[in-house]
Amino acid sequence: MAATYLPDRPPMTEDRLQSRTGRLALRQCVISLLITAGAIAIALRLTPTQVHAQAGNAAKAKGKGQGKGGPGGGMLIGPDGDREAVPPPNGPTPRMPDGKPDFSGVWFAPKTIRGEPPSMTPWAEGVLKSRNPKDDPELHCLPAGVPRMTPYPYKFVQTSKLLVLLYEANIHSYRQIFLDGRGHPPDPDPTWYGDSIGTWDGDTLVVDTVGFNDKFWFDFAGHPHTEDLHITERYRRPDLGHLTTEITIVDPKAYTKPWVINRVSNLSTNWEIHEYVCNEFSVDTEHVVGR
Repeated sequence: MAATYLPDRPPMTEDRLQSRTGRLALRQCVISLLITAGAIAIALRLTPTQVHAQAGNAAKAKGKGQGKGGPGGGMLIGPDGDREAVPPPNGPTPRMPDGKPDFSGVWFAPKTIRGEPPSMTPWAEGVLKSRNPKDDPELHCLPAGVPRMTPYPYKFVQTSKLLVLLYEANIHSYRQIFLDGRGHPPDPDPTWYGDSIGTWDGDTLVVDTVGFNDKFWFDFAGHPHTEDLHITERYRRPDLGHLTTEITIVDPKAYTKPWVINRVSNLSTNWEIHEYVCNEFSVDTEHVVGR
C-alpha cells in the first residue's frame, strides 16, 4: 500500500493506518461492553464500581494482543483492566516553581475505592427507580458532569493560576479549575461541569464546585441530583506515579448525608490522550433496550 500524504501531517503508512483502525475498533468494543455491563448491572443491582470492573475484565480478555499503541500493548479500559499491566513510575512528587505539587500528566481512568452507598431522600429514590438506562444523557453524547468518569484517560495541564482537565472520552470535553484566588459568581448559570475554584491546604488541592445543572446522571444506574449540588474534591499526588482524589457530594434534596467517594489514578508514561468523538463512535446506542 503506497503512503498517502496529508498537508502538515506524517505520512499515512500502512502500519499507522492499521494502528489507528485497531484503536477505533477497540474503543467501539469497550463502549459495547460497558453498555452491556450496565444493562446487567440494572438486572443484578451491581454498583458502578462492579460495572466497570466487569466491563474492564471482559474488554481485557477480548482485546488481548491488540492495540499495540496502548499502555502495556492493550486498550486502556479502566479500574481492573490493562492499566495494571504497566506499573506507574516511581519517584518523588513533581512540583511547580512555587513548591506546590504539579498534577500535570496523563492519568489512567481512576479506580474507585468502594465506600458506603449513598443515603438517598425519598425524592431521589423515586427518580432512580423511574429512570431507564437507555435514557442516560452520557450515553447520548452529552457531558458526563462531575464526578462521573469514563474508562478512558484524562489529562491535567497546570499553571500557577489555572488547572485544566482534558477528557479523552465522551465529547472530548474539559474542566477549568481556577487557582487565582477568585470566588464563585454570586449567581452562576447552571452548567454540566459547574464553576470550580481551587485552594491549597498544604500539598492538597481542595476544589470547590457549585453551579451545576440537574441534567447529568452520576452513573449508568441513574443516581440523580439537583441544582443545589455542591462537590468538594481533594487532590493529592503522594509520589510521581499516583493521584488520589477524595470526593464529597452534598445535595440535601437528593441525599440525607454527604456521599464520599475515593479514587486512585496511575500516571501514564507511554500514552497520550487521543481524539474521541462520541457522535462518531456511539454505535450501540440504538441497541440499548433498557428495562
